[in-house]
Amino acid sequence: MEYLFYLMVGGIGGLISGLFGLGGGAVIVPLLIFAFLARGIPPEITTHLAIGTSLATIVFTALSSIYTHHQKQAIRWDIVKTLVPSILIGSVLGGLFAISLSGVLLQVLFGCFLILAALQLLLYSPVVGIRELPGWLCMSFSGSCIGGVSALFGIGGGTLSVPLLSFFGVRIHQAVGTAAACGLPIALAATLTYCTAKTDTSIMPEGSLGFVFLPALLGIIIASLPCARLGALLAHKVNATNLRKGFAWVTLALGVRFIWINLNL
Repeated sequence: MEYLFYLMVGGIGGLISGLFGLGGGAVIVPLLIFAFLARGIPPEITTHLAIGTSLATIVFTALSSIYTHHQKQAIRWDIVKTLVPSILIGSVLGGLFAISLSGVLLQVLFGCFLILAALQLLLYSPVVGIRELPGWLCMSFSGSCIGGVSALFGIGGGTLSVPLLSFFGVRIHQAVGTAAACGLPIALAATLTYCTAKTDTSIMPEGSLGFVFLPALLGIIIASLPCARLGALLAHKVNATNLRKGFAWVTLALGVRFIWINLNL
């Protein structure tokens, strides 16, 4: 029954990713937190374990996404090459910072992130600017911030990098494709950080590699890849705007809940 739930988590995460272009981590992390708590995993490690596992799934989903976007010539590889070094550094630092936080504080911060993600879904409309891309220093700083925040919250980085790139004049399809390509180094560096973290083996569930829970990783990967393709197809056949708003309100409620329950412990 537990493995069926992980398949369901992967299916929902993949579907949301395909429908809205939003990284599945915003869905996968909260669902895994609930699943791990129900399984009896100590609350002080559930959030770390959920975030580490989510990042590990992005390694696999990013490969599929990169292949698709590259076929459509929608990746600005020149931008990717500029961002990758700073993204790797930021991802490692973000992962180390997350590991150092208590479970309560990490859940509160994750709740704040969900609220901001919901507001972005409700209020943000991609507008391509006419500005030129900034210089190497500014791009490197941006890459480190994107990597750090993504590793902290278990996401692929598109929530941050797509608005940034479109602001500097990158066409929206290329911004999405480039963000997907940047998601792979984020996931690789952050996953390695979470996998190699020193953990208290006496409270870690069997099947864990650092803060990555392998049974959940397998189930999510199996279901998320085909469901992401299904979501992309549905996006052209349903009223994605209404679905986007509905998902935003659910995300907002989850964010408020995480903050509320942890500040009222």
